[in-house]
Amino acid sequence: MTTPETLALQMGLDIPDFDVMGYYGADYGTMKPFHRVGRLLFLSGHVAQVGAEITHKGRLGADLTVVDGYQAARRTGLNVLGGIRQAVGSLDRVKGIVRSLNFVVCTADFEEVHKVSSGLSDLFVEVFGPERGLGGRATIGVMALAGGVCFETWVTVEVE
Repeated sequence: MTTPETLALQMGLDIPDFDVMGYYGADYGTMKPFHRVGRLLFLSGHVAQVGAEITHKGRLGADLTVVDGYQAARRTGLNVLGGIRQAVGSLDRVKGIVRSLNFVVCTADFEEVHKVSSGLSDLFVEVFGPERGLGGRATIGVMALAGGVCFETWVTVEVE
């Protein structure tokens, strides 16, 4: 059986090392990157950012397409994977994605927020498989997020 860490390596995923570079969320306000209660890991917000650079700014339905949003959600997912590693040391310790709460900056008439969030969900399924990688999900269209990002997620993970 191939492990999530092995799959991530084989896929060539660009997962940040927050132990080296620090969790970027502190740039957005006072918070810690995660909180663990027993086997549940609660991650603070993650966005589509590489280092200090936001990779996808704008509003779905105006500046950005569904494909752009999907890619933003996928980039965000890579950061979530980095957050999991920071919290528990290895993706192999994930028993399951419990849920994600996703926020998409969009126009009032944009109704495809669910397609944007699939960029995140699809990545988790690729890395952890459908049994562990597919969790509950909700997506909400919003008017603005910090720094002009178009996508943000909160993720809860069950860990060993």
